[in-house]
Amino acid sequence: MIPNRDLGRFADRLRLRAVRMVAPHGFGYLGQVLSSAELFAALYARHYRPDTDRIVISPGHYIIAAFAAAAEIGQLDEALLETYGHDGSRLEAIGTEKSPAVDLTGGSLSQGLSGACGFALALKMAGNTDSRVFAFISDGELEEGQLWEAALFAAHNKLDNLTVLLDANDSQVDGPVSSITTLEPIAAKWESFGWAAFDVDGHDADAVDGALGQAVQAGRPAVVIGRTSTVHGLSVLPEGADGHFIKLPEELAEAAVAELEARLA
Repeated sequence: MIPNRDLGRFADRLRLRAVRMVAPHGFGYLGQVLSSAELFAALYARHYRPDTDRIVISPGHYIIAAFAAAAEIGQLDEALLETYGHDGSRLEAIGTEKSPAVDLTGGSLSQGLSGACGFALALKMAGNTDSRVFAFISDGELEEGQLWEAALFAAHNKLDNLTVLLDANDSQVDGPVSSITTLEPIAAKWESFGWAAFDVDGHDADAVDGALGQAVQAGRPAVVIGRTSTVHGLSVLPEGADGHFIKLPEELAEAAVAELEARLA
């Protein structure tokens, strides 16, 4: 567990790791780390216990952030990050059932919360009152009916050992989520399903940390909604960069590394 004042640096180290993981390919899921870095920083530095808790990454392309965070806390060999996305690597660009350092990652979007509910219910049935389940989801997944069925299931079964982190970055492959489906009011929807909901600035790591602290004590399933941007924390990106799948030619990658290294110096 690290002091709150260092959470911002933790988040930037995740961004730097992600840039280096994507750079050899010239493109990739960098935007997902730029948006979720503070969410992962607060979770991995302050709340998630790898030997005790379960972690679910529902959107498979967010696995890059989980790999970076796992390496940051010593759960994953740093040398493996250099193999990310390469043929034959254990660290595939989109998570699979073989992905290390997580208990479950989703193939089709929205499936992760169902799996997380299974973990949480199994822990309760086994009488395990210490372990928790943390599930990471994206706002685009809220367009899927399966997710809301899982949310109903969690509330009905009083899965107070389940906490969801929701990256609300208004981004999906087809464009802004808000241009495709009206999701708001997100927090009120979760609350109407019987959940505790905490809506915060997802780039304020201390606010995320505080919300997670309240969420795990809520006495019912809880969701922390982080309002984020897929280009946050990297000013060298060109205007209009596609945050869902960022192109990162060599010159831009070098500039991104330099910006982040300077901020961490």
